[in-house]
Amino acid sequence: MTQSVKMADPAVADKSLIEKKFMLYLQSARALQTESRGIERPMIRKAQGFALIDVIFVCGIIGLLCSIVLPKLALARQSAGAASAIGSMRAINSAQLTYALTCAGGFYAPTLTALGTAPPGSNESYITPELGAADTVTKSGYIIKIVAAPYAGAPPTCNGLGLGSTGQGFVATADPTQVDNTRFFATNSNAMIFENNATLVGQMPELGEPEVGHPLLR
Repeated sequence: MTQSVKMADPAVADKSLIEKKFMLYLQSARALQTESRGIERPMIRKAQGFALIDVIFVCGIIGLLCSIVLPKLALARQSAGAASAIGSMRAINSAQLTYALTCAGGFYAPTLTALGTAPPGSNESYITPELGAADTVTKSGYIIKIVAAPYAGAPPTCNGLGLGSTGQGFVATADPTQVDNTRFFATNSNAMIFENNATLVGQMPELGEPEVGHPLLR
């Protein structure tokens, strides 16, 4: 009896193999997709934005710089004001000497406005218009004024002051307007400028040295 052996079709075998491989690939892809869902992806910040921590950091840097610079700026401003006050004291000394010799018969002006008044026939006063504008002047953070005890025997001046208006001496003071500024200045008919850590008003004589403060080097 002859047995017939059936041969497998090659096309069918190849198709079955391809289906198995496709199913394996599909299962692998699904497994990877499932795993990727449980992984947290890092957030990427946009280049054009700023995080809150960046703003806080920048504000901290600015605050640190301000805490360093502002005190030094205040000291520099006080130093500039003090230099201006010393210059005003020197200008008053020079103006008083010229005024005494050329206009007041050897006596001194009792106010800044007297030094700021030009003599007849001249447009030039004895002191700058900024200092001679009022009896009390605020300039560069300092209050500047002149006092002089009137002397009864003083003659009239060339710029309009009457008999007995001028003094045998004078005191000019410069007090700071800021409460944290402790540099006070004054001068008198000796033409020496003194500095103190408190006002020299009432302490500076019209002639001679005060009991407080110290003289500045010329």
